[in-house]
Amino acid sequence: MPNLTLADLTAEIESNVRRALAEDIGSGDITVQLIPAERLAHASVITREMAVVCGTAWVNAVFRQLDPRVAVHWQVNDGDRVAPNQTLFHLEGPARALLSGERSALNFLQTLSAVATRCRHYADLVEGTGVKLLDTRKTLPGLRLAQKYAVTCGGCHNHRIGLYDAFLIKENHIAACGGIAQAIQTAHHIAPGKPVEVEVESLDELKEALDAGADIIMLDELSLADMRTAVTLTAGRAKLEASGGINETTLRGIAETGVDYISLGTLTKDIKAVDLSMRLSL
Repeated sequence: MPNLTLADLTAEIESNVRRALAEDIGSGDITVQLIPAERLAHASVITREMAVVCGTAWVNAVFRQLDPRVAVHWQVNDGDRVAPNQTLFHLEGPARALLSGERSALNFLQTLSAVATRCRHYADLVEGTGVKLLDTRKTLPGLRLAQKYAVTCGGCHNHRIGLYDAFLIKENHIAACGGIAQAIQTAHHIAPGKPVEVEVESLDELKEALDAGADIIMLDELSLADMRTAVTLTAGRAKLEASGGINETTLRGIAETGVDYISLGTLTKDIKAVDLSMRLSL
């Protein structure tokens, strides 16, 4: 599956931002009415910790939707590593718009940068092995595409986007279909051209999936020895993906078995927002 790019997300970004502004501002920001409408201001946003930046397009859209007169001057790009107290961007324009948009803009930036930062950390752990780290569907409702884009900014890769763009046949699907071979054959028949991935829990099931023509085979919590054997048995006939119970301690060893992919829910699920701060001046 190809990685998402900003070009894929134009409509999604505008929609994300419209919903965020409606949620936050509602019928109107009553606090900014304390400030004269004609007053202009400047602001700077800094990071208080090390991070990998992601979310510039969402920030731009926040202020563009609020007031096109706001100018956003970026000092960094998506994917850049930044240090504590580094300035990320400057703003100039109507003070009301700068203040009304602050929280929505920073919410997007701190959340997406958190995903990119975590992904960069995990990508660094497997550097040189050739394995690709994949995200999962464990994302915030309404922000899946945004988070999956952030994954790519951190040096990891996208798995399927949802339930519609690829098959992932797991234990319960196999049971309901009557077996691995039946499930794979039916998948190829009903949606030719869609990737077909099947989860296996043993080397015997791996052989069955290979014989049935699976495109990708997910090795669910196999031992390192069995993963190495799986790589030898597969011999390039399908892509192999390791999954289940993987953490920072076990990640490198799994990557060195020769599997093609490792999928990790933690890339998008177990994140802590990056600490950002905005300072306004007139």
